[in-house]
Amino acid sequence: MRRAWLLAAALLLGAAAPEGEALYQQRFADLMRDGGIVTRYDPMEAVPGARGWRPMAVTASPSIDPAALTAAAEYAAASKASAFMVWRGGKLQAARYFGDVTAATPLLSKSLSKPLSAIAIGRAIALGKIKSLDQPVTDFIPEWRGTPKAGMLVRHLLDMRSGLLEQMFSNDPDHPINRAYIDPDHGRYIVDHYPLTSPPGTKYGYGNAVSELVALVIERATGRRYADFIGREILAPIGAPGGEIWIDRPGGLAHSGCCMRLPAESWLRLGILLADDGVAGGKRLLPRGYVAAMATGTPQNPHFGAGVWVAGPYVERRGFAAPARPGPKILHGEPYLDRDLFLFDGNGSQVVYISRATRLVTMRLGDAPPKSPEWDNSVLPNLLIRGLRLRPGESLPPPQTP
Repeated sequence: MRRAWLLAAALLLGAAAPEGEALYQQRFADLMRDGGIVTRYDPMEAVPGARGWRPMAVTASPSIDPAALTAAAEYAAASKASAFMVWRGGKLQAARYFGDVTAATPLLSKSLSKPLSAIAIGRAIALGKIKSLDQPVTDFIPEWRGTPKAGMLVRHLLDMRSGLLEQMFSNDPDHPINRAYIDPDHGRYIVDHYPLTSPPGTKYGYGNAVSELVALVIERATGRRYADFIGREILAPIGAPGGEIWIDRPGGLAHSGCCMRLPAESWLRLGILLADDGVAGGKRLLPRGYVAAMATGTPQNPHFGAGVWVAGPYVERRGFAAPARPGPKILHGEPYLDRDLFLFDGNGSQVVYISRATRLVTMRLGDAPPKSPEWDNSVLPNLLIRGLRLRPGESLPPPQTP
């Protein structure tokens, strides 16, 4: 009851009021207790989806060798997956759910929300609400006009070249990384106080705060709630079920950088939308060329495009931080068998692999895999590409160069 009262007070009085600060301090204590990870997403806002949704049916005639599908499903199961799905060429090839998870269970996305935010920007461009990826962010955040942040473009919010302070951990309750994450008015905090550490467009720096600004840009560009825009302009047209998203306070700003809960099939269908170049049900939802722009790395990080990770040049281990920075690195035991593959990649190895050349989408959601055997980011897509049943005239795409 006290948490609900604090949330209501924060909405009415603003984050600077004593009640808002009390709520922040309570959230911060919870954050530190749980090792720097939010475990309670409160409050949540409904995200609409397709009406009358029913789970996709698995085809009786797969275009992937059953042995490859079985091996991939077993690899996912051993990784503590909650859901594993494979789609190719218009047909669902496999769908497995583990434990108490069903096709209708909303699953926490973590950073899978980042590619969804890039899709939201593309949809807003298609609707004429945003001019292009190169539109200045100050058109939507005029508070930055005349400041060093004025050089930031919309694309920099997606490709992590905003110049804003990158992701890190701090046990200081007043550190910007914490305020930008759990403040009851986190969008206002980011706009007014979050530090710029390099000129926009000059440096790659992965961070949640920059992705959180996408919700603010979408709401100011469209005049609609972020949850409503995602649900009605993206999920419903692709036939995906809805769910809910974390907001900073009742009626406040959505966390577009993380923490949306949707059934597994919604994430698969988002991958299918990109595999089909932004077209769903015969309707173009994203501008022509937008998916290609998403799947193109930058000079500062050739493995990250607009909200998605891209194959790029082969490296055995790839981190989330800038290529030369220290930090955890994800194993790639061999080059991807599609050099143009790209993927959603969230905390805990929650992945959606997209191979446009083979029209293959592979999804694994769930808890972080065990430390031994180590998760290998190349196993699932390569198992399935090797198992493709090619029709006459079809061929495999060129692989990454070792």
